[in-house]
Amino acid sequence: MKVYFHLNIEGFSNCYVVVNEKSKEAIIIDPGKITKELISQIEEQHLKLVAVLITHNHSSHIHGLKTLKKIYNPKIFAADWEVAGNDTTVITGDGKVKIAKMNVYYTAIPGHTPDSMMFQIGNILFTGDALSAGLVGSTNSKYSDFILRSNIEQKIYSQQDGIILMPGHGPPTTIEAAKAFNVEKD
Repeated sequence: MKVYFHLNIEGFSNCYVVVNEKSKEAIIIDPGKITKELISQIEEQHLKLVAVLITHNHSSHIHGLKTLKKIYNPKIFAADWEVAGNDTTVITGDGKVKIAKMNVYYTAIPGHTPDSMMFQIGNILFTGDALSAGLVGSTNSKYSDFILRSNIEQKIYSQQDGIILMPGHGPPTTIEAAKAFNVEKD
C-alpha cells in the first residue's frame, strides 16, 4: 500500500490517495479539490478509482466529489447521506469493509461534526478534523468538545503509539506524539 498526499490550497485541507500496488486500485479520502496532478496520478499510474471515503461533510473535504463523479464511478462512503445523495453508501458506528482488496476500518468519532468518521487502513489512521498534529479538532459547543475528547481518548489514544495519523489539516503525526504534544483549547 502507498499513500499519496494532495493539498487543497483553497481550504488548506488534505486529500489522500491510497493505492493497492498489486491490484492497481485506488481510494481517495476527502477530495476537497480535484487537481490536474491528482487526475494525472490516477491516469498515468493506470489506477482504478474504486472508492471515495469522506471523513465529514464540510466543503473543504468534499468539494471535488462532483468532479470525480463526472470522470469516474467510485463507490462513496460517508456517514451523511447528503454528501452524494443516493450515490452515498451510508456508514454508521464502527465496522469494516473490503475496498481495493484492503481492509478499511471505519469508526464514528462525532464532536467536530455529528457525521465525523475516521478510517484505518493498515497502520495509518485518517482522522479528518477530529485530531491533528498539535490540536484537538474544533467544536461548536462545550458538549461537542466533551464528546470529541471522550471519543479521542477511547478510540484513538487507546491504539498503539506507532499508528500514523493522517489528519484533515496539517502534517502527519503519530498517536504517541499526539498524546504527548496535543494542546488544550480554550
